[in-house]
Amino acid sequence: MNKLLKYIIPVLLIFAYTEITCGQGYKIKVKINGLSDTTIILGHYFNKSMYPDDTSWVNNEGVGTFRGENPLPGGMYVIFLPNTTFFEILLSDDQDFYIETDTVNFIDNMKIKGSDENEIFLGFQKKMKALATRAETLRKMINDTTDSAIKKEYRSELEEINKERINQVNYIVEKYKGMFISKFLKATLDIIVPDPPKDEHGKIIDSTWQYYYFRNHYFDNFDISDSRLLRTPIYEDRIMYYITKVVPQIPDSLIPEVDMLIEKSRGDSSLFRFMLITLFNYYGKSNIMGMDAVQVHIAEKYYINESWWSSPKFIEDLKDRVAKIKPLLIGAPAQDIELVNIPAQHFTEARNDTALKKFPYIGTLFKLYDVRADFTILLFWEADCGHCKTVVPKMYSIYEESLKDKKVKVVAISTLFGEEGKIKWVDFINKYGLYDWINAWNPYSYEFKIKYNIMATPQIFLLDSGKKIIAKNISPEQTLDIINNIKIHN
Repeated sequence: MNKLLKYIIPVLLIFAYTEITCGQGYKIKVKINGLSDTTIILGHYFNKSMYPDDTSWVNNEGVGTFRGENPLPGGMYVIFLPNTTFFEILLSDDQDFYIETDTVNFIDNMKIKGSDENEIFLGFQKKMKALATRAETLRKMINDTTDSAIKKEYRSELEEINKERINQVNYIVEKYKGMFISKFLKATLDIIVPDPPKDEHGKIIDSTWQYYYFRNHYFDNFDISDSRLLRTPIYEDRIMYYITKVVPQIPDSLIPEVDMLIEKSRGDSSLFRFMLITLFNYYGKSNIMGMDAVQVHIAEKYYINESWWSSPKFIEDLKDRVAKIKPLLIGAPAQDIELVNIPAQHFTEARNDTALKKFPYIGTLFKLYDVRADFTILLFWEADCGHCKTVVPKMYSIYEESLKDKKVKVVAISTLFGEEGKIKWVDFINKYGLYDWINAWNPYSYEFKIKYNIMATPQIFLLDSGKKIIAKNISPEQTLDIINNIKIHN
């Protein structure tokens, strides 16, 4: 049993369903020839993971029964044997049936009574197994021959096998429309994209037509709102492919699609919970600039008010996080901050003057919005930050070589405080000769760190002439690329 448990995710994990529906219950009698005096497990898929639902003792004749007073939620289920092998069944309305097989060959030697759906599913599995066996043989034959004509012949046969698979799926989808197996198999089908429209000369009228057809019809075969599909291995992959590969990766395009997915999941509480958690976590972890706007949208519109599973502390922490990052989203106006500009002369004069290095009351107060430039680069850094020792000189080099004459200004803000921080700052500026940009700090207030949520350094924000945030958390090289790209297109 210990070996088997490694392959099953514990029930207490967050996505294990907790709902129980009322009804006549379930009774699945199993006879497995070659197995005796042991325990077997009934589990269900939740995406690609498997969760246990019930156990049954198998007697010396190989017979055991899974039984419960309430029906199990529909989906694809698995029956595990002690040697970690398993076979799959479907559960929908008919949950009282009999399965007989053996340990030699589950599918080929299986018999099912009392479940039309699983009899159809078994027939399909047998056909797919035969096609897969033939396909594997052909692939081996292709690898073993050097004759291009024979390879072509084998590849043609492989294409016919794939067509036969699709035909079998379509046959079941059409013939058994009211059954879950029809819904499940239809969901595995890819969308067939027609040729694009052409003019009278055979020229394609719209080069984007096929993309938009695919995008608009992506869910034709896949019912987002059917929670039974959530308990199969395919649901999450379909959803994630759509939002990562099909929809343009910009918040303005993604947010309406996220709303659509969440709204279509509302019919089932477990599906809604899955959808909300999955999308919220994905955009919270995304490394793509600007995706925090999608997470903020999900948090404000759904998570804060509707995630009944979340603790009050989590919700309060989430509210606080949203309040901090919302003003820093791409496209938002940069928050004005008050800083002290230290002239280059002070750094050079303080090079060998310890008292002057420590002296904090030097420089001129100014506000961010006083800086006039086509682009303003906000660089938050500190002298004893290891990464800053690479990034800051690199940013200065790029500024001097490529940005200084392009109406770009850099406000390099030291985030260290106190006398020790001032000494390190002066030494760093002198070491690298960073005199020709705006060197600033604020020894009187750390409000700027709060407003810009500076939890680590370095951090770079790029602002346009109106001080709107264009980019953030970028490298010096990316800063240059973005500015050049904007200038080219303007």
